[in-house]
Order: sequence, then structure tokens, then C-alpha cells
Amino acid sequence: MKKIIHQLLPFIKKFKKHVIFNVFFNLLYALFSALAFVSLIPMLKVLFDKTAVVTKAPVWEGVFKIKDYGEQLLNYKMSSFIQEGNPQLALIIAIALVISTFLLKNLFGYFGSQHMMYLKNGVLTDLRKTMFNKIINLPVSFYSKRQKGDVMARILGDINEVQNSFFILLELIVREPATIVFSLIIMFTISWQLSLFVLGFIPIAGFLISRIGKSLKKNSLRQQQESGRLISTVEESLTGLKIVKGYNAESIFGNKFFTSADTILKLSNKIGLKNNLAGPVSEVLGIATIAILLWYGGKLVLVDKIIEGETFIAFMGLAYAILTPAKAISKASYRVKNGLAAADRVFEILHEEDQMPDLPNAKEIKTFNDKISIENISFKYDEDYVLKNFSVEVPKGKTVALVGQSGSGKSTIANLVTRFYDVNEGEISIDGNNIKNVTKKSLRHQMGLVTQDSILFNDTIKNNILLGKPDATEDEIIEALKIANAWEFVNQLPNGIETNVGDAGNNFSGGQKQRLSIARAVLKNPPIMILDEATSALDTESEKLVQEALENMMKNRTSIVIAHRLSTIQNADQIIVMQKGEIVEQGTHQELLAKNGMYKKLVEMQSFD
Repeated sequence: MKKIIHQLLPFIKKFKKHVIFNVFFNLLYALFSALAFVSLIPMLKVLFDKTAVVTKAPVWEGVFKIKDYGEQLLNYKMSSFIQEGNPQLALIIAIALVISTFLLKNLFGYFGSQHMMYLKNGVLTDLRKTMFNKIINLPVSFYSKRQKGDVMARILGDINEVQNSFFILLELIVREPATIVFSLIIMFTISWQLSLFVLGFIPIAGFLISRIGKSLKKNSLRQQQESGRLISTVEESLTGLKIVKGYNAESIFGNKFFTSADTILKLSNKIGLKNNLAGPVSEVLGIATIAILLWYGGKLVLVDKIIEGETFIAFMGLAYAILTPAKAISKASYRVKNGLAAADRVFEILHEEDQMPDLPNAKEIKTFNDKISIENISFKYDEDYVLKNFSVEVPKGKTVALVGQSGSGKSTIANLVTRFYDVNEGEISIDGNNIKNVTKKSLRHQMGLVTQDSILFNDTIKNNILLGKPDATEDEIIEALKIANAWEFVNQLPNGIETNVGDAGNNFSGGQKQRLSIARAVLKNPPIMILDEATSALDTESEKLVQEALENMMKNRTSIVIAHRLSTIQNADQIIVMQKGEIVEQGTHQELLAKNGMYKKLVEMQSFD
């Protein structure tokens, strides 16, 4: 608990004004909650004709005797009206006192709740923003072994659970305990014997509730983890819907979803059963306490004559004022367990360390002037190396192509040059600057990336392309589309560049999507272009249009081309043939054909995977 509160403090500090006002108004609420029942005593005295007769106006003797002064003043006014034969006016004053006290209590409660609302919503919005900023800035390697659905569940479901469960504690932390304290103080001034009975309720209830709620956090954590798996199943099913339907695999994914949903149901029922015990347990304990109070208090009123009947009724009201917040705290303690489990999962992501941070003195590169050097690099994703002692130079303005069968390490080079991953051994440098010593933002600013999967976002064509250059004019966008051989089909659309591309660009064909991706890279206009199998998923006609677009884009640019088809690399200045993470051949297209080696076999097979 302390750990979570400590982690939330930086978020809460921003809204400390609302914390202060919330505490202030809640203290007033608690005070008037206690006074509300005390205010019933004068009214009951008037009704039972037991108002003390005070014929002389009281004298102010300082703040420490304010209670006596207030009581004497009220009795003086009330007895004056009664002696004048106007008891109804005395009763109206007593009723007005009760109404005013209850009105102020609820008014202060409302103000306290308002400030808690601003605090809670503000903190959770900041928490959500911070978490999104964290997950978007963590390296690609973080997600290679983690389900996207689990991360989504944390930023959506778990943060909501923190709001719905854990923040109840902040709402109750001042108001309910203060209500209990103020009520107890007044109760002890009325009767210490009766007060001890009420005090006995709180530790007993706390003990019983803690015993019941021990396993709640564990079950809540399991439920939230399973929710992550459920969201992952939905996300994967929708992403690969064509494959699911094409292979009649609906039942397979359905079973995965139903199994996960049933597990969540069982855990939710376990948690709910224990949550539902909080109310009845505290209710039974409360009724037992009230029963004892009625028996013992009745004895003090009727037999021992120690306490007056109207005072005892007010005391019962105060006892109720204690039992209600005690019950609220006991119920909250259950829900807080859920919030603690959710908060643990949220802060696990927030405390995740970036394994590839910019160095404190990292350099910003503004231009690209000379060459990219890859020197004796070795790299592994898990246990086995996918690149071994790999070296190549890419001079400015030249095109270097990487070819080879699947698993030879081609795409890994693209991941390393863009610093999505860091090399295990060796060095990659730009103009003599080790990219580990360069800020990732300035490094990627020098590069344009076109991948095999045309990644478009559910937005307009214009906004998708503007990712490359957010301040570009409409003329620049159209020019980029022309270079990418995309303007012809975009111009024929009813809404032109304002057309929505649909989810993942599904409103367009593969070739159209790829040309829009190329237009995005063209608009960015970077000096270095990385093409990761940019034409491998296209039909022949689309490939021709995309290839022409790529050639337009690569003019006067430094390019690293990871090739699938021969047409992409015939004109490359240098072709690197890779096998199992090592270079087996290199040279121009004609030189490699003349060698009659692996490259020639790949050409003949047309199998550049």
C-alpha cells in the first residue's frame, strides 16, 4: 500500500490545491456529521418539555468554553420563548438548527467530493498520458516477447481499475476517519461507558474483514493478467481475420476466447463473493453493536438515571455516524485490493527501464555527408547469433542491396541501422559517429523506412503522408504522391487526399498501400532510405509501378535495399549475398553472375526471400 501511494505521489503533487481543499472540506463535513446528531438534542428537549431554564444571558469566557457558552445561549433563548408561552417558536429554532447543521454537512461533503473528482480525474489522465508516452518510447525489443493485448489491458482496463478501486481510499482517507474521531469525542463527553461498546466494533470488524480479504489481491492480479490474454486474442483475431476465415479457424480462436472468458468469470465470481461479504459482515456487526447499545443504554436511562432519554437518542445517532463510515471503510478495503493489483501492473510498465536509452552526452546529427559503416557486427535475438562478424560500407549516394534466403539476417541489418535493436558486438557508425552515441531521434530523422507490410493508420491519406513532414503544404503532398506513382489513383477518389484509408489501409489494394507508404517516405525527404522487401508482397503490375516509384525516390539518395525480387536490385552499386548471418558473395549484378555462385542460383530460382 505504502509503495503504491509513494509511486502515485508525483502525480498527486500536481493537484495539491485540490488535495488541500478536499481535506479542508472533508474535515468540516466530518465535524458537522457529528454535530448534526447533537443538534437533535435541543429539539427533543423542547418536544419532551425538558429544556433547561436559563434566565440570565451567558457570559463569553473564551474559546475553550465555547461548548458551554453555546449550550447556555441556546437554552437561554429557548427557555425565554417557552416562558413567554410560545413553545412553537422554540421548536422552530431547534428544527432550524438541525436543518442548518445537516445542510452544512452535505454542502461541505459536496465541495470535498468536487475537489476529489478534479484530483482523481487529473491524476488518472496524467497517469494514462505518462503510460502511453512510456509504451510508445520503449524499444521494439520490449514488445518482441510481450503480448500487445496485455499492454493494452494495462493502459485501458488496469488504469480504470485504479480509478474505480484504489482511489476510493483517497476519498475515504480523511472524511470517514475524521467523522469517526469527531463522533467519538462527542460521544465520550456524553457517556464514556456507552462509547466503549462502539469502540469494540471497529477492531472486530477490521479483523474479520482482513481475514476474508487476504486472497483478493492475488485473484485480482490473475484476473487482470487473464484480461490481457483475452484482449490479445481479440486483437489477433481481428488483425488476421482473413486467415481465420480462410482456414475455417473460427472455432479455434473462439475456443481460446471462451476459455479465457470462462477463467475471468470464475475469478470474477471468487472476487465478487468476497467483495459481497463486506456489506453483510459489517451490517451484522453494526446491528449487534446497536442491540447492545439499546440494552445497555436503556438501562442507563431507565434504571440508573445516568443519561437522559433525548441525549441517548442523539448518542444512538452518533453511533450510527460511526458505523456508517466504518462500513464504508470495510467495503473499500476489499476494492482497494483490486486497485493494488491493477496499480502494480501499471507501475510495472512505468518502471520498465529503456534498455537502449540515449546517452547523457549523446550527439545530434543534422546532416549525412560521407558514409554508413557497419564494422564486424554480431547480433542475436535470443541464444543463437543471426549475424556474425558482418561488415559493409554504404557510401553517400550509393545503393547497397542485401539478398539471401529467409533467416539469412537481411532484415536484422535494417533493424540495427535504424537502432530498433543494439548490436551485441562491433559498431555501426554514420559519418564516423557510433550510432550508440547519437540521439535516436536525430538518427531516424536522417532515414526513411519502407517495409514489406505497408503500415497505414485509420486516418486520411493526407494525415498518413504528413507523418513524414507534419508541416508540409498540400502541393508538397501531391508532389510526393506523384513521385510515388500514387497521385493517379488518389486524384480519382471522390475526396482525394482527404479519403480515409480504413483500418490498416484496407480500403486500398496492396500496391496502392505500398505507394502511399513510399509517398510518406518521399515527403520526409531523408538522405538515407531503407527498403525492407518493399515489393515482395505485390503482384507483377503493382510491382512495376512500385519499383518505378522506388527508383524515383532513390535518385541521389543513399539506399540500403533488402531485396526479395531481382528487379529491385539489378542496378544496385553493390549487392551483398548473405547466408546464415555471414557474407558469402559481394559485387555488382554482372560481377556476381560471372562468379557462377550462390547469387546466380538465387537469380535462376527467383527466390529472394
